[in-house]
Amino acid sequence: MSSRRSRQSSSGASRITDDQIIQLISKLQQLLPGTRIQRSNKSSASKVLQETCTYVRSLHREVDDLSDRLSQLLSTIDADSPEASIIRSLIM
Repeated sequence: MSSRRSRQSSSGASRITDDQIIQLISKLQQLLPGTRIQRSNKSSASKVLQETCTYVRSLHREVDDLSDRLSQLLSTIDADSPEASIIRSLIM
């Protein structure tokens, strides 16, 4: 038994089973774009987790880019204009 599992058992935390891990990895794989087609292929858990990390990083970059673009847009329009009002209503 690993020391991590020993600590979890002694702290009273519930232990996740191997079957639960397999189910969670499968669900995670289904959420990743482009992997729905590959559902019949058995991917390793580490590959699914790597793809997940890559996807989450790309989402972070996309959010940052969109935030920058929105900031630039808001800085170029009059704060009292109808366009500014529409943008505010969309992001609130």
